[in-house]
Amino acid sequence: MGQIEWAMWANEQALASGLILLTGGIVGVAGQFRGWQFAAYAVAAGVFVCLLEYPRSKRAKGTSVERPAQYCFTICVKAFGPLTRNYYIRAFLHAVICIPGGFMLATVLGCVCLGIASIIYLVAAIRGEHWEPIVPAKEIRKPVAQSIKNPPQNPPPRPPAEMRRKRADDLEGEAYDNPIPVTD
Repeated sequence: MGQIEWAMWANEQALASGLILLTGGIVGVAGQFRGWQFAAYAVAAGVFVCLLEYPRSKRAKGTSVERPAQYCFTICVKAFGPLTRNYYIRAFLHAVICIPGGFMLATVLGCVCLGIASIIYLVAAIRGEHWEPIVPAKEIRKPVAQSIKNPPQNPPPRPPAEMRRKRADDLEGEAYDNPIPVTD
C-alpha cells in the first residue's frame, strides 16, 4: 500500500479552516458581538491562513495538480524560504494563530479546524515532508504523426485498407463490374 502524504491533507484542512475562521470573524464583526475584537483578529488571521495555504505543494510521487491562479501565490510563499517550507514552523504558526479564535463563539469552529490542521502538519513534519512549489512544466511539442496530418476522408465504418478502392485516373478502366445482373 502507498504511503499517506499528510501535508496534502493538512493543506486542505488549513485552507478550509482559514475560510471558516474568516467567515466567523466577519459574522462576529458584523454582529458587534461581545469581544468583537477577537473577530476582527479572526478576519485578518483567516486571510493570512488562506494566502499561506492556497498554493499546493508538489507531491512526492504522482502528478501534482495546482489550483487555479496558484502561481502568483506560490512565488509569495516561496519568497519566505524556510519559514513557509518547513512544516514544523507551519504547525507551530497555525497553533499560535488559532488560540485567540477560541475566545468567541463565532470563531470557535475555525479555531478547532485550524488546531486540527496544525496537528496534521506536525505529523507531516515528523514523517519528513516539506513544502515544495509546483513549477509549471515547459511544453515540449512533439512532431505530429503522419496519420494525424492526413485524417480519413470517408466516415466510419471504414473497410480494411486492402478492400478500399484506389482512385484511378482512368475511371472507365477501373469501373466496377457487378457479377449479378441488374434488371429494371
